[in-house]
Amino acid sequence: MKQAFLIAPLLWVLALPAWADARGAVLLEVLKIAEIVKILQAEGETYAETLNQEMLQGKGGAGWQLQVANIYDPDRIVDTLSARLDAELQGDLREEVIAFFASDTGQRIVTLENAARAAINDQTIEDAARERYFELEGSDDPRLAQISALIESGDMIDRNVTATMNSNLQFMRGLVDGGAAEMTQDELIADISAQQEAITTDTTSWLYGYLLLAYSPLPDDMLDAYVEFSLSDAGVALNRALFDGFGAAYEDISYALGRAVALNVIAQEL
Repeated sequence: MKQAFLIAPLLWVLALPAWADARGAVLLEVLKIAEIVKILQAEGETYAETLNQEMLQGKGGAGWQLQVANIYDPDRIVDTLSARLDAELQGDLREEVIAFFASDTGQRIVTLENAARAAINDQTIEDAARERYFELEGSDDPRLAQISALIESGDMIDRNVTATMNSNLQFMRGLVDGGAAEMTQDELIADISAQQEAITTDTTSWLYGYLLLAYSPLPDDMLDAYVEFSLSDAGVALNRALFDGFGAAYEDISYALGRAVALNVIAQEL
């Protein structure tokens, strides 16, 4: 009996990480992380083609495409997000997030967000989404008020602006480290800081346009429930984890893209 008593707690301790990993997997599943990462990968490929045309004179070819595929490796992005979610969401907080996003409301929200994110990669749809926001801007439209409350609950504009500026800085660092540009650290920071106002304006219209598009089929009570959840401890922790995770992933991606562009520019010059 004594031996069994000693072994049982040991087995429970050994099994705990597997259980925790299982709940982490459930969290990733209800948030549809793999799906959104694939959508972001498609966005990255579109952006990389823009870089190819504007910085490589369209001569990147198959080599550039292979580099881009490696840089936007979805498994690496998921691993980065998973690590941040695991760090921020443990115990009851994780279970509250799972419970909300496993519900009909939560699943509908994630599905609509991902569908809109995939659609807005089309420039025509993005332009129309921004135009819809401009039409409503400054009005007392109730849906606009709901989306404003959601954005404010997660400090989404400032967080997105910071993430964009950090990513731009990393891209420029990649160019410098790759030998395609000569700028000091202070010059890099000054250059990126000068973009803040323009980035804020662009981010605001994109974010509002995207969310207006995403939630257009969503009933008011479901959006209200989402705002309420976003203000909870679990919602705040989730928001922080996602911004930190995506921010870290995009900084790595941006630096790698900058270096890849630099190496291709130098190769073309030789």
